[in-house]
Amino acid sequence: MSHIDDIASISASKLCRVTAVTASTDSVDFLQPIRPTDSVSLESFVTWTGKSSMEVFVKVIREDLRSGERKIAATSFLTFVGLDEENKPLLVPQVVPETEEEKKLFETAVHRAEMRKHRREESKKFADYLLTVYPWE
Repeated sequence: MSHIDDIASISASKLCRVTAVTASTDSVDFLQPIRPTDSVSLESFVTWTGKSSMEVFVKVIREDLRSGERKIAATSFLTFVGLDEENKPLLVPQVVPETEEEKKLFETAVHRAEMRKHRREESKKFADYLLTVYPWE
């Protein structure tokens, strides 16, 4: 999963040309097993931008080295924030979808952004109930 974050970070940084940090891993969906006879490649791109945040989509593709069959093994959405030299969020450029795949993900991005916002609010409420003491105390 660290490879997913790494490649997503590269896509985010390429768009805004500054340091981009992970704000959240929104989802990782495993769709196909990856076998020892498979090669694995990852592809990522920014699907949507807010003011300072970017949604990045990653697809993990497995290829059976014997048959050449390729399948999507996993997909993931992550959110990144571009930071200026003082580590403050900065405005990021808008993304312009070009391929049919990019357009479909762009069209559905606002809904995912709303879901992220709601989930973050719920997480903040839930955090009030979590302990911060060491377990051995």
